[in-house]
Formats: sequence, C-alpha cells, structure tokens
Amino acid sequence: MIVESKFTAEQAVSSDTVDAGDYYLKVVKKGQTVRILDIEGNQAADTLFYSAEDPAERYSATDTVREQGAVYLTTGSVLMSNDCNPMLKIVADTCGRHDTVGGACATESNTVRYALEKKCMHACRDSWLLAIAENPELGLTKRDITHNINFFMNVPVTSDGGLSFADGISGAGKYVELEALMDTIILISNCPQLNNPCNAYNPTPVEVLIWN
Repeated sequence: MIVESKFTAEQAVSSDTVDAGDYYLKVVKKGQTVRILDIEGNQAADTLFYSAEDPAERYSATDTVREQGAVYLTTGSVLMSNDCNPMLKIVADTCGRHDTVGGACATESNTVRYALEKKCMHACRDSWLLAIAENPELGLTKRDITHNINFFMNVPVTSDGGLSFADGISGAGKYVELEALMDTIILISNCPQLNNPCNAYNPTPVEVLIWN
C-alpha cells in the first residue's frame, strides 16, 4: 500500500549515506522513525533487527508472516520478533512491496546461483559478519545472523511454492519508513551483488534517516 511520509529530510536527527557493499548499524529508540531511501532505484537493502535490550530477541520472518497473514511487507505491516513481540511498524512506503523470504546473498549462494568462481565476491552476509566483528559491545555472533528483510527486493512466490528473483519494482527516490515499537538495533547490508540483473548489475547507495 503506497503511503507517503509526513516527515521532511530537514527534520531528521540523523542522515547517513550507505554505499553498496557497506553496512549501517545504529540503535533506533522506541517512538523514533527510520527511513530507508533507495537513492537511484532497484537497490536491495538487506536488513536485520534486534532488541537493543536483549539482542537474543530479533526479527522473525516466520512470526511476521504468520501474524499478518501475508508474505510481502508494506504500509501497516508489523515486524514481529522471535518472542512474538512487535518490533517495528511500516508507517510509510512508496515502493509498495518488500521481500522477507528470499534471504541474503552469501559467498556460498553466489556459487549456487551464478558460478563457482563467484565465491570470492563480496556478499551481504560478509557485511553483517564484519559489522558484528567491529562492534563486539553488542554481543552478537555468527549465529545471530538469521532472518532478514530485503527492502525494495522483488521475490515473487511461484504457483508451486518456489521463489523467483525478478526485476525490481522500486525506483529512484522511493523509500520505506518504520516506527520503532521498542529500542531496536538496525543492521543493514546495502547489497553489493554484481551478478543479479535485478539491479542492472549496478549496486548503488541508499540513505538512512531517523526522526524523533
């Protein structure tokens, strides 16, 4: 559902540009709103969420899909934790649909989807592992890299229950906004994937803004 934001960029308390292949890590306080902006279009922002109070509580795709009865995320979707607590709610969305079942790229999946020689290429899982290694105070480890959301990614579910990775439906300047319902760690890998035609083989920056 397409809903535009009530906020302007000038009102934001923080604004960060995240290059393709880089990560973004910040705590969003309860009541704050965070916007992920697709600057040039058809970029994928692979995102993980954790409770800032107890990172063992984290975003759960299975609980989110079950509770809302829908596979795709858009305005009104409530993101649930593995303890079935509401973490964030999508309050504005100019893209219209976001994937929560396709998972993130890894060096291993690069070999399966593309070619054996692609294994050495950077992937979202590498960005997350780097983020937790560079921020040990969070207490996150490799086992905490679980379900993620692919904001702006188009992953249709086929009639036989499979997944297909299709051309993006986002565009330059489209965004999604989420209101934090608890203090939440947001960890984004701005996807560096060079092998997927969805982004025209051209990964691009995203911008992350936060409002009180």
